[in-house]
Amino acid sequence: MIATAPQNYSNLLGEKRVSLRGLTWQAYQQILHALPQSRSARLTYDCGILEITMPLESHEFGLRMIEVFIRILVFEMGMKIKTMGSTTMDREELDRGAEPDCAYYIQNQSRVAGRTVDFTTDPPPDLVVEVDITHTDIDKNRLYAAMGVPEFWRYNGREWLIYQLREGIYQECDRSPTFPWVKKEYLYEFLEQAQQDEIEAERAFRERVRANIASR
Repeated sequence: MIATAPQNYSNLLGEKRVSLRGLTWQAYQQILHALPQSRSARLTYDCGILEITMPLESHEFGLRMIEVFIRILVFEMGMKIKTMGSTTMDREELDRGAEPDCAYYIQNQSRVAGRTVDFTTDPPPDLVVEVDITHTDIDKNRLYAAMGVPEFWRYNGREWLIYQLREGIYQECDRSPTFPWVKKEYLYEFLEQAQQDEIEAERAFRERVRANIASR
């Protein structure tokens, strides 16, 4: 049986979305650059389809808590990280561009540390996270696989799906390749507890991580 987030959380409206079809790369770029850099809306472009997403409360709660979850793991496991946030990942040669909910360099952190990333020459982020509470018109698995992102997490308010890139295609995994000892139930329990008290949830999860590391 798969543990899931509480129903009162997953039933909340997570995002508002607008999709535009039949756009060229140039039209997408014009829209992208016409919008202010400081904005909550996120753009995803996939071969002529542009989706503009406006995150709402349940989306932002899930995303921010998953960010905390990742940072605790990275810190306690003695790893390094470069957080890219929703930095625009444009790949004109692929006719695709994305502003993911969050992206991270972990394994390749040393290759991009201390400078601005150039997605035309640097490797893609090691881990991309997307929270999609509502339906999206973009096939994000295909999009991030085409960009060569090694690990992709998706969370829909109920289930945490983990994908690993193998021969250009995402294969679903039970465990994260980056954090292979972390069970899915850890995230579900962390999110459930965080709805009542985020600080206590962080403290309890940090203790759990330390205990797991000490026992191995």
